[in-house]
Amino acid sequence: MLDFLAENNLCGQAILRIVSCGNAIIAELLRLSEFIPAVFRLKDRADQQKYGDIIFDFSYFKGPELWESKLEAKPELQDLDEEFRENNTEIVTRFYLAFQSVHKYIVDLNSAARSSADSNMDDICKLLRSTGYSSQPGAKRPPNYPESYFQRVPINETFISMVIGRLRSDDIYNQVSAYPLPEHRSTALANQAAMLYVILYFEPSILHTHQAKMREIVDKYFPDNWVISIYMGITVNLADAWEPYKAAKTALNNTLDLSNVREQASRYATVSERAHAQAQQFLKEGCLREDLVLDNIPRLLNCLRDCNVTIRWLMLHTADSGNTRKACDPNNKRLRQIKDQILTDSRYNPKILFQLLLDTAQFEFILKEMFKQMLSEKQAKWEHYKKEGSERMTELADVFSGVKPLTRVEKNENLQAWFREISKQILSLNYDDSTAAGRKTVQLIQALEEVQEFHQLESNLQVCQFLADTRKFLHQMIRTINIKEEVLITMQIVGDLSFAWQLIDSFTSIMQESIRVNPSMVTKLRATFLKLASALDLPLLRINQANSPDLLSVSQYYSGELVSYVRKVLQIIPESMFTSLLKIIKLQTHDIIEVPTRLDKDKLRDYAQLGPRYEVAKLTHAISIFTEGILMMKTTLVGIIKVDPKQLLEDGIRKELVKRVAFALHRGLIFNPRAKPSELMPKLKELGATMDGFHRSFEYIQDYVNIYGLKIWQEEVSRIINYNVEQECNNFLRTKIQDWQSMYQSTHIPIPKFTPVDESVTFIGRLCREILRITDPKMTCHIDQLNTWYDMKTHQEVTSSRLFSEIQNTLGTFGLNGLDRLLCFMIVKELQNFLSMFQKIILRDRTVQDTLKTLMNAISPLKSIVANSNKIYFSAIAKTQKIWTAYLEAIMKVGQMQILRQQIANELNYSCRFDSKHLAAALENLNKALLADIEAHYQDPSLPYPKEDNTLLYEITAYLEAAGIHNPLNKIYITTKRLPYFPVVNFLFLIAQLPKLQYSKNLGMVCRKPADPVDWPPLVLGLLTLLKQFHSRYTEQFLALIGQFIRSTVEQCTSQKIPEMPADVVGALLFLEDYVRYTKLPRRVAEAHVPNFIFDEFRTVL
Repeated sequence: MLDFLAENNLCGQAILRIVSCGNAIIAELLRLSEFIPAVFRLKDRADQQKYGDIIFDFSYFKGPELWESKLEAKPELQDLDEEFRENNTEIVTRFYLAFQSVHKYIVDLNSAARSSADSNMDDICKLLRSTGYSSQPGAKRPPNYPESYFQRVPINETFISMVIGRLRSDDIYNQVSAYPLPEHRSTALANQAAMLYVILYFEPSILHTHQAKMREIVDKYFPDNWVISIYMGITVNLADAWEPYKAAKTALNNTLDLSNVREQASRYATVSERAHAQAQQFLKEGCLREDLVLDNIPRLLNCLRDCNVTIRWLMLHTADSGNTRKACDPNNKRLRQIKDQILTDSRYNPKILFQLLLDTAQFEFILKEMFKQMLSEKQAKWEHYKKEGSERMTELADVFSGVKPLTRVEKNENLQAWFREISKQILSLNYDDSTAAGRKTVQLIQALEEVQEFHQLESNLQVCQFLADTRKFLHQMIRTINIKEEVLITMQIVGDLSFAWQLIDSFTSIMQESIRVNPSMVTKLRATFLKLASALDLPLLRINQANSPDLLSVSQYYSGELVSYVRKVLQIIPESMFTSLLKIIKLQTHDIIEVPTRLDKDKLRDYAQLGPRYEVAKLTHAISIFTEGILMMKTTLVGIIKVDPKQLLEDGIRKELVKRVAFALHRGLIFNPRAKPSELMPKLKELGATMDGFHRSFEYIQDYVNIYGLKIWQEEVSRIINYNVEQECNNFLRTKIQDWQSMYQSTHIPIPKFTPVDESVTFIGRLCREILRITDPKMTCHIDQLNTWYDMKTHQEVTSSRLFSEIQNTLGTFGLNGLDRLLCFMIVKELQNFLSMFQKIILRDRTVQDTLKTLMNAISPLKSIVANSNKIYFSAIAKTQKIWTAYLEAIMKVGQMQILRQQIANELNYSCRFDSKHLAAALENLNKALLADIEAHYQDPSLPYPKEDNTLLYEITAYLEAAGIHNPLNKIYITTKRLPYFPVVNFLFLIAQLPKLQYSKNLGMVCRKPADPVDWPPLVLGLLTLLKQFHSRYTEQFLALIGQFIRSTVEQCTSQKIPEMPADVVGALLFLEDYVRYTKLPRRVAEAHVPNFIFDEFRTVL
């Protein structure tokens, strides 16, 4: 094999590259299978209604022209299709490239087998077309599947039959040497059997008609097994898979004969008990010592083989059909019968099998570590024993020289020379030539035994001791030289657990239960996880040998999958901790009374509450035991990912916290729109109490678990809220932010998504729409001075600024800030709708345009006074009456949202000054300094100014908005083009609304009739926001029109000797006053259009 893969063997290198590419493609397909965007499945009703007309199934390929013509017929469908493409093009391209690489793989394989072709779009589309196969349990398998699919891009037939020939006859991977026992033969050849199973579909005639060949294949590969793992735990039941193929089915009948099934199941039951007992014996403390291991290598390996083969057979043959990728038909009576037979005869108990897996993994782990240690120290130890033995012989030679005073040893020159020679012989042993050194060492041991007998040296104990020591060192040298890497390689082959890559999931509940009962179990599980990690060798071996750049991405994928599984198993620890936490919260909030600062002696017993306090202490102790359990698992390298138990624990706690908080927010903020009064405040209070409970318990537990509780709390709650805001805002975006693009979503600590209960996607949308519903300007009246909304009909208070304090208490700054961001998106949407409405009802309507033209001619120039003003203005209003209803609604909606944004900014600013005054002061000063610098730059361009690529202004805006240091009224929401007649339309709109309002000394402008509702503050702020989006000259012209209206109407009154000021003039003057107040402009802006004496006097007249 090594010669075939040598660098100078071009054929071997070409095949290696192809195989490495195949492994990378499978990893990519598995990775993509988890990233199918939910919208393609059209599972929920909203997706069906929106995208049902543009997402087609496989029937598209039968007549693409028909479907395309349907799209082209409707411009709105084309627009939706374009939007859908923008949002999903990246992921769809990746899917296409995956199929393209499958096609290229086959083309490369064919060119290696000397027939060439190129990849093109049509060929790749062939691979994309439907096969009729469904992975749903109980779904019927389509006829000729999968062979018909494989024939879409044919492979050279001679090549396939040669590959089948080699796989049928040879042990290509030399696995049998690792499994010398004949009953382990099918396990040794399992990898080859899986390849053969797949490749037979490329030549289905063998499966259908070649009885002899199928008989040979089954006798060699499947005499005692019929559920196989093809690749990384994808399992197949041959009894089901080969059902449609006559030759294959007949050949397999012997294996599936109930007597054979019974025999195999009983055999594995016996082996399982024997091997497990043996493994447990070896695992006893102090049993696996170095000398015992070195003397019993074959026995230990046999025990490992038995354990692993038994685990493999039992796991595969007792697996639920739902656990296999090619799910067996659960209605198949024969399969059920075979499975029941196995469960009965193997006395199957998943807990015992799991215990066997645990002990085997632990046994394997300890042995491997010992062998690695011994291999690393092998040469040093060997040299040490050699030196010691040689020195002993030299010393003995000196003893027989008569020079060394050793009691009663006579001089003996022969023995002296002999021992010196032995010393030299020991020193001459060569470590690198282990075989020769081993033989020589055995001869030396024999010589030392003989010298003791022939020369009657037994009488001298010290000489005997020296000889015995030397023999012992020589024995150790033989043991040490026998420590070979082959043992580790055999252990690696035997311990392969790739077949359980998916099946292991069925043991998750057993693992979690055992951890819950005994948290220190985690240390044993570590060995199992490491055993599972060895499965990564299968897909990575060839990629590594080919030096492929895919090595990192593929190993990252499989390592990531395994780490996710480790997290999933260990998640039971945070879950159990939180269960105890909830009990602690309950005890602390409901049962334990706080001890007052002064206390009467006789009441001490009442406050002691020993029972509840003992309960809290017990629960806290349980939590710290769980923590200890996970921290006992040392830092472990799983694949290429380093798993730190402290990080695992923290991530687990975060995940559990996110799950519970997200659920509390989702459930706590569902409103009934028909409820009178609104459920908003009670629900916020209730949710606030729940969040406070979480917060307090987290604070309580942090020291026992050694984590930064407050930091985790703030990071995770902000992440949940920001993610939900982002998802809600997706509704307003054309290019949506997908989950895998979101900076707030995470794979390890996912934020759960819930099915929407109304038009909102998330709780933040429901909260926002509920606030908008109860403060609707058509139903309520906002009194600016009191920051309160009252019902127009009943005059009862609906809500006030306390609402925002309550949101701040419940959802924190992140919640208010998120609400503010969502309102911004809604305002943008309303303004865009307004512009399209303006186009439709004004610029495309001839009569309206003529009316506006006539009015402009009558009132020009704007500085003049209009004669007969009432008639001119009111005839224009009458002619345009039909457009004002839609106009009023749009303006009031924007105004209402601006009021809410102001309230939010006030609340944020108040809490920022209160909770972090240094931050507030720093931000205000930095903001003022920046604005001063920018103003200075505009006066003198040589002074500095932030460059285009400098993000300072962008970043500080986010801080200022979060601290409420901004004015929503100054914000530009949309970019606009020039609109003809825009100022005069707004002016006409305003004076058309004035008759619906009346002035009240205490409340300002209020609605005259609740049946015709207009609310003054939203009206003013809506107009103001709208004008802010356009060039300032439009505002200038609008104010000039109002000034002209006031002057002309007052002039008319005075000439007609009418003493009081008309109500419309009062309304217009109040509008100008409010305009100046809200925009924080000097009063002279208004006085430029209205004489100041009118401004000064009009309040005295009222």
